[in-house]
Amino acid sequence: MEITLLLASLLIFSLLIAFFILPRKTHRNLPPSPPSLPVIGHLHLIEQPLHRAFQKLSKTLGPIFSLRLGSQLVVVVSSQSAVEECFTKNDVVLANRPMFTVGKYFRYDYTTVVASPYGDHWRNLRRLMSVEIFSTNRLNAFLSIRQDEVGHLLHRLYQKSSNGFAKVKMKSKLSDLTFNVIMRMIAGKRYYGEDLENSAEAEEFRELVSEVFSSGVASNPADFLPVLRWIGYNGFEKNLAKTQKRFDKLLQGLIDEHRKDNSKNTMIDHLLSLQESQPEYYTDEIIKGLMNCFEWERVGEDLVNLTEGNGLTMDKTEPLEAMCKAREVMKDVPYGGANDA
Repeated sequence: MEITLLLASLLIFSLLIAFFILPRKTHRNLPPSPPSLPVIGHLHLIEQPLHRAFQKLSKTLGPIFSLRLGSQLVVVVSSQSAVEECFTKNDVVLANRPMFTVGKYFRYDYTTVVASPYGDHWRNLRRLMSVEIFSTNRLNAFLSIRQDEVGHLLHRLYQKSSNGFAKVKMKSKLSDLTFNVIMRMIAGKRYYGEDLENSAEAEEFRELVSEVFSSGVASNPADFLPVLRWIGYNGFEKNLAKTQKRFDKLLQGLIDEHRKDNSKNTMIDHLLSLQESQPEYYTDEIIKGLMNCFEWERVGEDLVNLTEGNGLTMDKTEPLEAMCKAREVMKDVPYGGANDA
């Protein structure tokens, strides 16, 4: 008991020294900010929905204001002219991403295109994606995949409605189509929907990807309050490391599989061919990072909103549903999907 009180007293004393006695770095010409609290700064002002909380603050502080979220200094901009200036004249200055714990693990120590600091490495990754992955020629090469997945969708809709009108949740169907197109482009595999060649592998993949996404969108409190690391709060980071190790093993397995058989003309096969010419740059970590540039994660059926609209100002709409019924003429149309042969 005495040891616990002593440690607590030392912690409080250290915090008082850090925040009130030691000189701190000052930032000149900062935008206005509301009164803050010791240690947590303005974290107590952050509430959901976030854009409403910022809009409320902008009424009193103006269209540009600053917040101290624990140890993180942020500037909130809601003026159209200021936003335009941020992304034109000052786009290079504001190009870097914050180095949170998630990027350390799931973004391969901040080396992927979505987490890398602005510089030569980021520019090279961007060029690689534009020329080697998302170029018109590369996308046209995957036209047959898109056509086949649309065929799968139409075939399933026909089967479901062959006996009359049937209620269908189109959002989940369209998201399955999208994710299968992406995964077939990357690795030549279908992991979503029905007619799966390896249902056990697909289920394992979906479960792990859901776990990765759930961990990836969560915030590590220690990123904003480093004092938590001093007192041994590292459960979040341990879980990230454990999940990342499993996910890395999955991606590495896909790469090794294509290294043995590169006849599928997928994105992995193409990157492995580049690795043969420049092995010092196109490492397996770089390839796995490029595989991560796709937003193909999903948790259940509620993550991806395929409806049109402004996500900041409009509430999420009801799930997209439709009543479908096959036309008589469709009964004579053959379907040539590989998995339904």
